[in-house]
This record gives sequence, structure tokens and C-alpha cells, in this order.
Amino acid sequence: MTNKKAIIFDMDGVLIDSEKYWKQAEYEVFTSLGVKVTDEYSKITKSMTTAEVTQFWHDKYPWKNKDAAVVEQMVISRVIELIETENCQINGVKSFIEKLKTRKYKIGLATNSPSRIIPVVLKKLDILHLFDSILSAEFEKKGKPDPAVYYRAAEKLSAKPEDCIVIEDSYTGMLAAKNAGMTVVAFTNGNKEIDCKIADYKMDSFENNEIELLKMN
Repeated sequence: MTNKKAIIFDMDGVLIDSEKYWKQAEYEVFTSLGVKVTDEYSKITKSMTTAEVTQFWHDKYPWKNKDAAVVEQMVISRVIELIETENCQINGVKSFIEKLKTRKYKIGLATNSPSRIIPVVLKKLDILHLFDSILSAEFEKKGKPDPAVYYRAAEKLSAKPEDCIVIEDSYTGMLAAKNAGMTVVAFTNGNKEIDCKIADYKMDSFENNEIELLKMN
């Protein structure tokens, strides 16, 4: 893996352990509107953007008196509330990114999460200043697994896709990065159920594996 110039991070499950908050917020908001949220359907919506999730549940259980965009923002607001009040940092993230910066890597963020949440997360972790580019797939026609957000991330970092390393925790995100022609590192955070088969490398912890990733270049 030579001549890599940029490292692009996913956010939920990579920088912050927030996926449980999405599940909680979606359950609270959608059930309040009469939706019967099931684990079966929740697995389907897990990799969607917030707008897609809202539309999915509205199609299944149409509610009245609240616009889908309003409901989407209700979910986002609840997630922000949980992130701000709960301990959800993933160990070693800040020092890991600081080491990458000393090695002159450009640092990007490409997430399916809405843009409203990004500064909340980065400020909580005190890493906002370490990123050269921050992108949300809500501004693309399609979210991950479509590669659009990763193509745009490479462009904003002035790097070719083949010169980028992506750190992802979901199969959907890994597929998006792969489809963009990037090198993929699967970040598990100790979760053995994560599907890593299409990843080029696997990383269980930012603390234990940071030296190995730094040696990639």
C-alpha cells in the first residue's frame, strides 16, 4: 500500500459508538407515530440514510399530520441529544488521527449520517480541527453503498480514489469505498459479527493496531 495520501473515516461505529442511539431514537419517534418497529425491518433500515429510513417506515405504516421531513429531524434531534449526554467515544480515535496528521495524511470524513450531527460528534471528541474535509451523503443523490460520497471526498482532498484509505465498520460502507476504487480497512471495535470479507485489512482497535496502519505507507 504505497503512496497513499488520504485517509477517510466513516463516522457511526468508527469515530463514535452511536449506532445504538440511532436504533433508540428511531424506535421512540416512529412508534410514537403508530409504526410497529420490528427487528426484521430494522436490519433492513440499518444502512440507510435518515431520509430513506423515514420514507421506509412511512411506506409501511403511513402516519398523518406530520411531514416526513419533520419526522426525520425529530429522529436526528433525539440522536444528537443522546450523543451529547452519553459516553460513546471510541477509545484511541484522537491520538490515532493525530499520528496520521504527523505523517502528512489528509484526513476526511464521509458518512451517511445527516450533516447536523457531524459537528456534534467531532466537537465531543475534540477532533473537528483534525479534518481537512467533512461530507454527508445527504447531499448526494444516493447514500452508501453508492460510491458518490467517497468520490466527492477524494475530490475535496485533492487525492485520486486509488490513493485513499477508507476506515469503515459496515459492509455497506466498505462496498461504497470498494466501488470507488479505494483501499478498505474494516474497523471492528471487537465486534466479531462485522462482515469483513471485502476489506483489504482488518483493524480491531485504534489503540492496538495504529502502528500497523501507520506502516502501510
